[in-house]
Amino acid sequence: MLSLDNLQKSYGGKSVLNIPSFFFAPGIHWLQGKNGAGKSTLFRCIAGMAPFEGSIRLGQLDSKKDHRQYRLRVNYSEAEPLFPGFLSGREMLQFVAEAKQTYDSQLKELTEMFSLTLFYENPASTYSSGMAKKISLVMAFLGKPELILLDEPFITLDAESVSVLAQLIKKYRRNGTGFIISSHPDFQKEDFHADFSWYLDSGNISILR
Repeated sequence: MLSLDNLQKSYGGKSVLNIPSFFFAPGIHWLQGKNGAGKSTLFRCIAGMAPFEGSIRLGQLDSKKDHRQYRLRVNYSEAEPLFPGFLSGREMLQFVAEAKQTYDSQLKELTEMFSLTLFYENPASTYSSGMAKKISLVMAFLGKPELILLDEPFITLDAESVSVLAQLIKKYRRNGTGFIISSHPDFQKEDFHADFSWYLDSGNISILR
């Protein structure tokens, strides 16, 4: 599914990621690591949102050389999403839906599943962290992603939304979408299980023991 080769990322001269070679097979991957280990940085690099040294490939698509097609296939929900306060959730979702070349029925279905119509006409500056999280999660499922990155997807979510998210992960996985999920809580207790568990430490990934 996803190949990382000689992936390196530094901030202020300090190495954050140093992954010589790693392959994420198709399936659901659970990525753990202490705060500051580089999980969010890794997700941003994979999502094509942060520059890095080395290469990241999704199948035959290179994240640098095939940037447009790659970004159509990789979706990302941040741990703590920040949106322009003057835009409404509806405006942002419509923009992302157009960029992801999706169809109206998919956006309508996801919007209703997370009960976004209760607030998404309001400007983002009025949203609670839970509301912003729901908008971000809907964005992550738009289009026809081959890989969805979910960084701490369960924080700030109510129990009903956690159940909805679990249903969506199972549904998209059955249709061939892969997942890399970062989570401090053990999400194995939810209504689905990871196929692979990994630990990020000292900038590299190892199997979770």
